[in-house]
Amino acid sequence: KEIKKGKGNLSWWQLSLIGIGSIIGAGFFLGTGLSIKTAGPAILIGYLIAGITTYFVFSALAEMTVNDQEKGSFRMYAEKAFGHSMGFISGWMYWLSGLLIMSSEIVALSTFTQFWFPNIPLWIFSIIYASLGFGINLLGVKNFGQIESLFAIVKLSTLVVFIGFGALILFGVIDPKQATSVHQAGISEWFPHGWRGLWSALIFIFFSFGGIAVVGVASSELEHKKNITKAGTALILVLVSIYLLSLFFVLNMVDWSIIDESESPFVTALSAFHIPYLDSIFNLVIISAAFSTMVGALFSISHVMVSLSEDGDAPESLKEKNSRGVAMKSLGLTAGGLAVSILFSYLLPDTMYEYVTTAAGVMLILNWGIILASHIKLHPTYDQNNDRFKAFGYPYTSYIGIGFILLTISGALFHGNERIGLFVSIGLILIIFICYKIIFRAEK
Repeated sequence: KEIKKGKGNLSWWQLSLIGIGSIIGAGFFLGTGLSIKTAGPAILIGYLIAGITTYFVFSALAEMTVNDQEKGSFRMYAEKAFGHSMGFISGWMYWLSGLLIMSSEIVALSTFTQFWFPNIPLWIFSIIYASLGFGINLLGVKNFGQIESLFAIVKLSTLVVFIGFGALILFGVIDPKQATSVHQAGISEWFPHGWRGLWSALIFIFFSFGGIAVVGVASSELEHKKNITKAGTALILVLVSIYLLSLFFVLNMVDWSIIDESESPFVTALSAFHIPYLDSIFNLVIISAAFSTMVGALFSISHVMVSLSEDGDAPESLKEKNSRGVAMKSLGLTAGGLAVSILFSYLLPDTMYEYVTTAAGVMLILNWGIILASHIKLHPTYDQNNDRFKAFGYPYTSYIGIGFILLTISGALFHGNERIGLFVSIGLILIIFICYKIIFRAEK
């Protein structure tokens, strides 16, 4: 069956930019501080593994989206493959992980802003950024796409400039001796904490790719649904290249041992070079990057909440939209959940980011596992028609992807704060499952 033009407002390149805008955020600009601290330069290997797994997940999701256009995206495929309970759990797990992503982005935004205003509490910045994020989502889908595309261009341009700056240092155009606080710059030892260090850092590395499911959710707004493959492939190729190059130059510019989660590694690297206002300018761009990721997470989880409501898995009133296509009550529910997380960011400022990032990362990539498992189960129904779009490397890529996901989650057991985040995510999933059993005593 030919896939005809849809009713959406987004072109494929806008969807790619929305994906980039939703993915490149605090998980990369701040979370890499945790990854480098845990794994050292081996983080580059971790990003390559995560990039490959992300492509496997996207390829599976693209096949299902193009060949079977479901409004609820990945959660509806989970329901088709494994029953109503899996669709319910997948949808609510994604909503909760999105809420935690927003929380981590807001904590990171506040941390970045304290670079200039160290005496102002985190919770004040949290309220300001949350209010701005909701304001943008209230503008509607078309305006949201334009704003997110602009943010994505700013992020990409900044990282390209950073890569260019690093290249000038690598090739001797800029004398690295100008950096007075680099200590032992360059990659000397790849595995300072052994393979276990890389293993335990994988959860933070995968978190940097967590927004890939936004491409699947937002694909319902595409003008031509078949262009999801073009949008996603361009997105992942650009993303992996930018991630690897920019991190390589961070590690080449500054000694990895002085990097931690209190400051973006990019700001740490640039601060070593006494170029007026360079670190402040980059910090400002990082704030815009984290902010757009937070806005993208809000957009995607609001869409999933509407889908849950339409399918009877959430209160019916949550699917109501205004003239701009905005589900006001879904946004209101998300605002309530976010208010709770802001409260915790005030009570636990030193540990909140690591807990939240681990919990969000675990639930996100568990949903990736559900996507791959659904693809394995549903692929034979698509394979009967030779004209259908086929995912790359089926079934091996799906099984390999699931293996990497299980490896990543198990790595969280090696680190104390990560273990707490892992147990938090398991507890939340159990609550979702119990709620399903209470609400739906029998399968639909």
